Amino acid sequence: MSYKIVVDSCCELPDQFRKDPRFEIVPLGLEVGDYRIMDDENFDQELFLKKVAECPVCPRSSCPSPERYMQACETEADHVYIVTLSSNLSGSHNSALLGKNLCQEKHGEKQIHVVDSRSASCGETQIAMKAMELEEQGLPFETIVERLEAFRSGMHTYFVLDNLETLRKNGRLTGVKALVASTLNIKPVMAGTREGTIEQIGQGIGIRKALQKLADAVAKSAQQSQEKVLMITHCNNRERAEYVKDLILEKIRVKDVLVMDTAGISSMYANDGGVIVTL
Repeated sequence: MSYKIVVDSCCELPDQFRKDPRFEIVPLGLEVGDYRIMDDENFDQELFLKKVAECPVCPRSSCPSPERYMQACETEADHVYIVTLSSNLSGSHNSALLGKNLCQEKHGEKQIHVVDSRSASCGETQIAMKAMELEEQGLPFETIVERLEAFRSGMHTYFVLDNLETLRKNGRLTGVKALVASTLNIKPVMAGTREGTIEQIGQGIGIRKALQKLADAVAKSAQQSQEKVLMITHCNNRERAEYVKDLILEKIRVKDVLVMDTAGISSMYANDGGVIVTL
């Protein structure tokens, strides 16, 4: 049976899969003042971060339309999996559900499953890669759907950012009751909840202390880590990502490690220097 995996552009796909016909990236829109672009293969991170730094207005994003998701579902593939940003962080998930329904109304009961990642960035990558792994095993669609949902529920997402202003101003930190003053150089350690919202789980004085606490949190929550892939995304700071990777690998064993730079939407929220980890 053939399959297709559709992801929104907050998902960082490894380079070897960006042109793979089994995958399609549906772009979100990005806006920084008067500067408007799509988060696609033409995204220029250096220029975007420069625009964000220079603009007094908080950057914003716009989710894909249901029709765009419907188009992605109009494929000869027997099975379609759509992986989106957390439904508590973006309208992308709702658009994908509507797009699925539009496709099925037009073409009949095609086997399409929309996964709410309850995460972002490499959290979406984890689910997309798991969907591919399960499909390559030749499992039935219903079994894959069940295992994908279980995999998502067992996944943990953590991040440390130099700057939380974009998340705060765009209303993505509504569950965080208190954020420490940036003037004190105290960096919060954040985590995704089971519901796909964001919570603060700790803090460190300076970025290195915060990253150490992030690594501790990853190791503490890890279960059967030797069977899992550690994924780390960073916004324009490979050195930090490698530092976090080394800290984590001192504590646990994993099946593999994947380190990637953030695409557009993740760059907008992570800001320059942000690091995101999923396991």
